[in-house]
Amino acid sequence: MNIYIENEYLDPVSIDYKKITDDVVNAALDFLQCPYEIEVNLMLVDNPAIHQINLEQRGIDRPTDVLSFPMIEFKTPGDFSVVENDITLFHPDTGEMLLGDIVISMDKVNEQAKLYGHSSVREFAFLVAHSMLHLCGYDHEEENERIEMEKMQNEILLIANYTRD
Repeated sequence: MNIYIENEYLDPVSIDYKKITDDVVNAALDFLQCPYEIEVNLMLVDNPAIHQINLEQRGIDRPTDVLSFPMIEFKTPGDFSVVENDITLFHPDTGEMLLGDIVISMDKVNEQAKLYGHSSVREFAFLVAHSMLHLCGYDHEEENERIEMEKMQNEILLIANYTRD
């Protein structure tokens, strides 16, 4: 598995984002029983940067906490059989499944940790778990989808040992 992290956040990051990302990505893949080694990209940014990306990619004119850009179009969320016969979804050199890109606003991580009364570590872990589910085809447009995603995020965070503190 390869996780490529690009830190474009200009302020110091006080959490071990590399370890948290590795822990949560592995927990998500275990939880979802992903049969492949994967490649995922993560970019850490500030609110102005994620605002610009959100506007350009989604037409939403405000900053957000996390953006997910899946490489795979799942017919059924978490059903990895959709990739079996599509070599374009695998890195030609490593053979890893190209899962997608995650962009996280570290400003939002810190703001939301304070707002929700937990640590920045837990908030960052939550956003990685949330985004991993999006990269694997899950969404929360409908109420039942939101409830399912919340339960799954909590399970992933339990597996990775990032609970509320």
